[in-house]
Amino acid sequence: MILQGQIVDIQNKRIYKGEITIENGKISSITEAEHNVNHYILPGFVDAHIHIESSMLVPSEFARLAVTHGTVATVSDPHEIANVLGVKGVEFMIENGKKVPFKFNFGAPSCVPATTFESAGAVIDSDDIKILLENPDIKYLAEMMNYPGVLFNDDEVMKKIAWAKYFNKPVDGHAPGLRGDDVSKYIRAGISTDHECFTYDEALEKLQKGMKILIREGSAAKNFEALIDLLPEYFENMMFCSDDKHPDDLILNHINKLCARAVAKGIDVFKVLQAACINPVKHYNLDVGLLQINDVADCIVVEDLKDFKTLQTYINGELVSDNGKPLIKPVSFTNLNNFDCTKKEILDFKVASSSDKIRVIEALEGQLVTNELIEDSLIEDGNLVSNTEKDILKITVVNRYNDQKPAMAFIKNFGLKEGAIASSVGHDSHNIIAVGVSDEMICKAVNLLIENKGGICAVTASEEKIVSLPVAGIMSDKDGETIGKQYADLDVMAKQLGSNLNAPYMTLSFMALLVIPSLKLSDKGLFNGTDFKFTPLEV
Repeated sequence: MILQGQIVDIQNKRIYKGEITIENGKISSITEAEHNVNHYILPGFVDAHIHIESSMLVPSEFARLAVTHGTVATVSDPHEIANVLGVKGVEFMIENGKKVPFKFNFGAPSCVPATTFESAGAVIDSDDIKILLENPDIKYLAEMMNYPGVLFNDDEVMKKIAWAKYFNKPVDGHAPGLRGDDVSKYIRAGISTDHECFTYDEALEKLQKGMKILIREGSAAKNFEALIDLLPEYFENMMFCSDDKHPDDLILNHINKLCARAVAKGIDVFKVLQAACINPVKHYNLDVGLLQINDVADCIVVEDLKDFKTLQTYINGELVSDNGKPLIKPVSFTNLNNFDCTKKEILDFKVASSSDKIRVIEALEGQLVTNELIEDSLIEDGNLVSNTEKDILKITVVNRYNDQKPAMAFIKNFGLKEGAIASSVGHDSHNIIAVGVSDEMICKAVNLLIENKGGICAVTASEEKIVSLPVAGIMSDKDGETIGKQYADLDVMAKQLGSNLNAPYMTLSFMALLVIPSLKLSDKGLFNGTDFKFTPLEV
């Protein structure tokens, strides 16, 4: 097979007319040649850090959408399913991914459970990490979000890092806001990357101290604008990633969109493509071709180097996407789940109080970090209730693995005027998380998820809508187009209920993520992520 086009040689910063000969899945020759073909051929895009589960699709279905945007590989942390099902969940992701022509590169989840302050479905200890890292399908130790454990030399944490060093595999970081001597110690422990920087100065410090920085632009956390100005100088040590990408977004674009935005800012296209195509392959030692002779033919054909509209995607020399249509066939798989709690009563969500003031989580648009607010409480019949006028709504996290009393708190900026929304995609332990205007609506939403053994939903007194997620309670067994449309419809309903957040369900899913400051809610109670301890709701 011969491909003709404008060949983009990223590493030598050169574009020329030529043709590429592919034999047995590999590039046998690249030659300059005159022709009238104007589209461009370049290495495929790599998402340098993503949780496939966040797309609500199993890996094989994720691949069918991603290849239409020129993505040929991902660096994938199966942390989400690991918190639900442990090593068995990681194995499911690997095996499902192997059924399609796409290069998933899974890591060994380092923090399962993420903390001891929440209830997860499984534990992965240092012995399990050793077994996982022995597997050649596991490419790295996934994000070490327990940075306090690194700073205080926690025995289990240090053993996990030691095993990664033993097997000569990189260690990913996760340290939002960590600066100064603390970040220096974190890096010295062997942490090589961070995708959690949300300010220019933070990322600059980490780059100067030797870290690789990932520019994250997902469905909820959006740090592109804060960090992109670092790319011109530090392009050799930066990458692009999604972290979490909901299905409706994945239908529209992927890493190609970040390239287009960077080029539109006037950044040199070779520097942009170095971050998007080359750096992840070299940092993680991936079996992904870089458009060199004898490389496997993992390459894409794009219309131009401005919008990066993908015309064709090749993986191992096989055409897997043509003019926006995936050529990867759906595959069958055996489902697995462990949704074991029973339905709740309205009384379970009542919070008796006489306090004038309460702590309130302030959700922030496009950020995983939150603020802690002190607000006036609204009490009816001796119970704290949502205050829709001030947009201070009741939030709950319900243990999905055992029957326990729901944890309750309050949150600002969800904006609901009626009904409730809920999700069993609740990072990182994936308990049920719901926000609503009343105990009745919250209870209705929670029970709808329990009945379906997982999903995301929106309810009012007269209507309910759900996207069922029967695979581990966090992924669908349907195709990406179907789930993308269903999710988009549900997103519309949440906004009709009053939410003005760009991605209300993605934002909701992070309100139980305790390792990101400052105030979050676990199934065990309200948690101060700055001090790393529980804190009372009442002031």
